[in-house]
Amino acid sequence: MAVLGFGQMISMLKKSPKKIVFTEGTDPRILEAASRLLASNFLSPILVGDAEEIANAAEESGYNIRGAEVIDPKNFDRMDEMAELFCELRKSKGVTMEQAKQTLLQANYFGTMLVKMGLAHALLGGATYSTADTVRPALQLIKTKPGSSIVSSCFILVRPAATGDNEVFAMGDCAINIHPTEDELVEIALETCQCARIFGVDPKVAFLSYSTFGSGKGEDVDKMRNAAAKTKAKAPDIPIAGELQFDAAVSPRVARTKCPESEVAGHANTFIFPDINAGNIGYKIAQRMGNFEAYGPILLGLSAPINDLSRGCSASEVYSMAIITAALA
Repeated sequence: MAVLGFGQMISMLKKSPKKIVFTEGTDPRILEAASRLLASNFLSPILVGDAEEIANAAEESGYNIRGAEVIDPKNFDRMDEMAELFCELRKSKGVTMEQAKQTLLQANYFGTMLVKMGLAHALLGGATYSTADTVRPALQLIKTKPGSSIVSSCFILVRPAATGDNEVFAMGDCAINIHPTEDELVEIALETCQCARIFGVDPKVAFLSYSTFGSGKGEDVDKMRNAAAKTKAKAPDIPIAGELQFDAAVSPRVARTKCPESEVAGHANTFIFPDINAGNIGYKIAQRMGNFEAYGPILLGLSAPINDLSRGCSASEVYSMAIITAALA
């Protein structure tokens, strides 16, 4: 399988091309990614912002974005229709038309509404603003899909292996839920497994802790053990173990000592963290010290593909995340 299955994703998108909204139309990284996409025939970028400012930024950066669709919220010809739908979606908050139009001047809200109205299939934002500014409009306007009670996230980590294949791992939730409950961890795990499969990972799930099968005590240990048991009950076909320390999860030698009876220990490839602290620190250690490419956060549980970029992202990461986001559509 190609890195992250990009070959399959691109083949799929060529059969059914998509439109993706970029909410930061003047950012050089977005412009570089958009120019690469415009040279393809499987994904059409929509850049949100002032057309003249975007054109000037592209010229200054040396990127060809001729053919890109540029939409400026200030002169969008369907703003009244968009504002009416916005008011309907936010009627519990008593939003007026004037308030709606003012909010929709913000690129993150405007871009999300383009997806809601079916004018785009997906959205990618956050190169210059926080994850919360991407997630908030998505929660308010796109909402969670049937069967989901929360939005969560996962990162896909990739590193070339000595065998010539790639090591590919899934990690959740590293970006959204600060202190997930047992039941939220179950949902995070199931969504992360679904996402992992898209990238060719046959999930073997470890619920991580500072304890391995009772070696440590405490509420946090109990939470991960109980969440693992609940997930097993909901998905008996997925190999799941927990609670596990990270070394027991990934090292066959350590697993033989600490938990020799576990089919997952020593071979885990899908990791569920107890909270956002552990998850965020964990994936960044893998990225910065383990030389893994980190793709994400990939938002899970929404009714349409809305994804967030790291503010430290590169143009190459924007391009890759655009393909991932569109493929999820």
